[in-house]
Amino acid sequence: MRSRIALLSVLFPLFATSQQVITGSFLHGGLLRDYRLYIPAMYNAATPVPVVFNLHGYTSNNQQQEFYGDFRPIADTANFIIAHPNGTIDGLGNRGWNTFGVSSVDDLGFITALLDTISAQYNVDPDRVYSTGMSNGGFMSYDLACFRSDRFAAVASVTGSMIVPRLTTCAASHPMPVMQIHGTADPTVSYAGGGGSVGIEDLVSYWVQFNNCATVPAFTAVPDISTTDGCTAEHYVYENGDAGSTVEFFKVIDGGHTWPGTAFVLGVTNQDFSASKEIWRFFSQYRLSELQTGIREPNGEVITFTISPNPSSGAFHIRFEEPLLRTVTLTNAVGKQVQSASFAGTEAVIRAETPGAYLLTIQEGEKRSSRRVVQF
Repeated sequence: MRSRIALLSVLFPLFATSQQVITGSFLHGGLLRDYRLYIPAMYNAATPVPVVFNLHGYTSNNQQQEFYGDFRPIADTANFIIAHPNGTIDGLGNRGWNTFGVSSVDDLGFITALLDTISAQYNVDPDRVYSTGMSNGGFMSYDLACFRSDRFAAVASVTGSMIVPRLTTCAASHPMPVMQIHGTADPTVSYAGGGGSVGIEDLVSYWVQFNNCATVPAFTAVPDISTTDGCTAEHYVYENGDAGSTVEFFKVIDGGHTWPGTAFVLGVTNQDFSASKEIWRFFSQYRLSELQTGIREPNGEVITFTISPNPSSGAFHIRFEEPLLRTVTLTNAVGKQVQSASFAGTEAVIRAETPGAYLLTIQEGEKRSSRRVVQF
């Protein structure tokens, strides 16, 4: 049962004068799903604020994640709401997210419904909704990136990855900024991959290719501030992706299955940087509408065009302002060109043979513009 204070905070969020932890629940898919919200003291209903989903790992829960991967001090100064939903309990008695397709639980639908619930109670900026998580919560954040990209602007994973079937069917409809934080000695989600999960370097390469980022990263050795934590860290930034997207990777040398910078040391835990601070720095750069509509080109020149429908179950219809000769190509998620055709005039039509996410590129003389499209 919720406390009287928590209940009043849900009913009258406009009058909150200090930070609040709100607990709630609702039925979804025949299951009672519950959650916690952290509302910073500076929240004011007159100003739209971001939402960060912070998802717990397998066998953990939302309250543990609230403290373990702690964003609360950051939210207090940056003014964003933190959502801590709970996964469901499986047949082994462990709580987690259905990112491996072993049950019928609709976690994608639940998290989307929770976002709708939060948006109905608070002044949420739909352009600034993000998801991060620990381990299984990182897997779930990637699911949101792939299958609810219409609601999420960027994701970050700490010690999580993706399973191969999710990677091959990923259908993000816009460039998706991604941060991955992972230890090379992680005993739970192997850095090298295996057991159905994608190796971390392969995972990073996938998102670099997906976002059309520079393949050579900017590299920084993270200063070894804590010489007794048993590990060091390296920071890789893949820049200049479509719409200004980037992929960032913190490689924790000899790090374990842990959240860097946490106050709770459970195994080899890097203390040279704060995962929570880095994740918020990363998230705060991105707006959903800019990722959906703006494409940053290497030469600064952009070809103006529209695509409809997108996503599409058939052909993509492309319209231009001027009747010129152009080449239109479709490239799949692993960089293979699957369609290419030249068109003269103000319209072009192209389609992929199989469902998936593609990069549609228009070449017009020396100018080039690209956009993500999804065939289903």
